[in-house]
Order: sequence, then structure tokens, then C-alpha cells
Amino acid sequence: MEILLPDTGLFIFQSLAFLLLIFVLGKFAWKPILSGLKEREETIENALLSAEQAKSEMEALNADNAKLMAEARSERDAMLKEAMAAANTIKEEAKEETGKITAKMLEDAKAVIENEKRAALADVKTLVASLSLEITEKVLRKELSDKKAQESLVDEYVKDLNLN
Repeated sequence: MEILLPDTGLFIFQSLAFLLLIFVLGKFAWKPILSGLKEREETIENALLSAEQAKSEMEALNADNAKLMAEARSERDAMLKEAMAAANTIKEEAKEETGKITAKMLEDAKAVIENEKRAALADVKTLVASLSLEITEKVLRKELSDKKAQESLVDEYVKDLNLN
């Protein structure tokens, strides 16, 4: 039973050594350990706060990025609409200009055709007149080959002159 129950002197000595160890640890070790733990706790808490701030800043940046993307898309859409409107305007102006040019070309062609037609008619009239004169000359030569026909024609012309 002696092994199970220690001697009182040993018990007191071990108790005193334990109390002295607790006192020395409390005096020299507990304060630095507790202050180290407190610093660690504060560091962790600061890290958590920094992480929360970083998270909120990231969310704000994401929101800003989304807003900028939306603005960029709307600007792009506006620019595309303006470009399409400008293209349509240019296309319409080109159509109008083409129409004007076509109309002018048609007018010029009609004028050229009319001038050619008039020139052709004048040539035909001149040709008809010259042919008529030739035919008339040949007919008159044939009819006025005798002297009596010539005298009657001259008399007829003289009467016409007196009347006019």
C-alpha cells in the first residue's frame, strides 16, 4: 500500500514544487503567453475585418464593373444606331443622287434624240425640196418645150403679180 499512498513529506514537497511552478509560470510565462494569444486574436480579428473590407470593396468593384459594362454596351448600341442611321442616310442620298443623275441622263438623251430628229427632218425636208425642184424642173421642161405653153405660163404669172 505504500506504493499507492505517497509519503507526506514527498506529498508536501511535490505540492510546494507544483505551487512554485504555477507561481513562476503565472509570473513569467502566463503573461507573455496570454499577451501572445491576445495579439494573435487581435491579428486574426484584424485579418477578418480586412477580409470583410476587401470583400465589400470587391463587391463594390464588381458593381462598378457591371455598371461600366452596361454603360459601354449602351454606348456601343448608341454608336451602332448612329452608324446605321448614317449609313441609311448615305444610302438614301446616293439613291437620290443616282435618280437625279439618271433623270438628267434621260433628259440629255431625249434632247439629243430630239435634236437628231429635227436634223433628220430638216435633211428630209431639204432632200424633198431638192427632189421636188428637180421633178418640177423636169416637168416644166417637158411641158414648156413648146412656145405656146411658155407664153400662157408667163401670162398667168403676170396676172398673179397684178393681183398680189
